[in-house]
Amino acid sequence: MKTTVEISDPLLREARKMAAREGVTLRTLIERGLHRVVTEAKPSAPFKLRRASFKGKGLQPELRDASWERIRDLAYEGRGS
Repeated sequence: MKTTVEISDPLLREARKMAAREGVTLRTLIERGLHRVVTEAKPSAPFKLRRASFKGKGLQPELRDASWERIRDLAYEGRGS
């Protein structure tokens, strides 16, 4: 399909130089750029958190009413200072 676009003179000069260096047509260079922009703009798959639960019986009865600090201290007991 043919179409007409307006490109600033400095950008067009740089694009022509680049196309010549790469040995491709200006059309090819423009199509590459458009493909890149269109690909980057496509929405990626949304983040999905994997299921990382494990089987267990929940909190032990003696910790049911314990504070978070007490549970944390027990979890790290014997690990470091």
